Amino acid sequence: MNLAYAAPEAPTAEAVLSLNAMDLILNAGPVVKLVMFILFGFSVVSWAIILFKWGTIRRSYGTTERFLDVFWSGKSMDHIYSEAKKYPAAPVAKIFQSGYVELQRIMERQRKGGGGSKNPLTLVPPDSSISNLERALTRASRSETQRLERSLNFLATSGSTAPFIGLFGTVWGIMNAFQEIGTQGGASLAVVAPGIAEALIATAVGLAAAIPAVMGYNYYIQQVRSLKTTMDNFAGDFLNIVRRNFMTS
Repeated sequence: MNLAYAAPEAPTAEAVLSLNAMDLILNAGPVVKLVMFILFGFSVVSWAIILFKWGTIRRSYGTTERFLDVFWSGKSMDHIYSEAKKYPAAPVAKIFQSGYVELQRIMERQRKGGGGSKNPLTLVPPDSSISNLERALTRASRSETQRLERSLNFLATSGSTAPFIGLFGTVWGIMNAFQEIGTQGGASLAVVAPGIAEALIATAVGLAAAIPAVMGYNYYIQQVRSLKTTMDNFAGDFLNIVRRNFMTS
């Protein structure tokens, strides 16, 4: 009777290669595949937003600086208004246009009620008109802020939910791994490793989708806040110019 001990076979090259990331994704169960497909979609949309916002924020900063040079050049309001149309990506240009249009309405009402005077410096807008102008500037600033923040909520959502979606795939994969252990009747590394690796790849994909989204959101929200501060300062300067030049003490 031959009682010779048969040593376990070493893992083949195919078995080792089957644990690489692509094979694990392709050989995953349907639920884990669905999870990774969702995470892949989150990642693609997040990167599209990150790249799009990079161009948007960069243009906003550049055109804002150029428009501010025009605004402080000492030219007339009419000239600045015509030049503002050349900077559609500059938030402060949109704020100026809104303020200029509202100021024109105020002065037109004052002309009609002031005996037809043509000299704007003799037309004194009441406090209610200045409040209307301030509201117009605030409304334009809020609109530009919302435009700059558009789609950033998706980055925040991706950053907060993608790890949990990946964790769900991991839990599901581990459940399948334990079921496979029960079916095989043993817990050897060859039985456990593929299922555990398949489960963990879902968490890795979730983190790969979440980390760029969180970094992009934090970066761009700071850039938007900086532009918001510039817009608020510009609105204050515009109001001061109106008070100095169109109101008498």
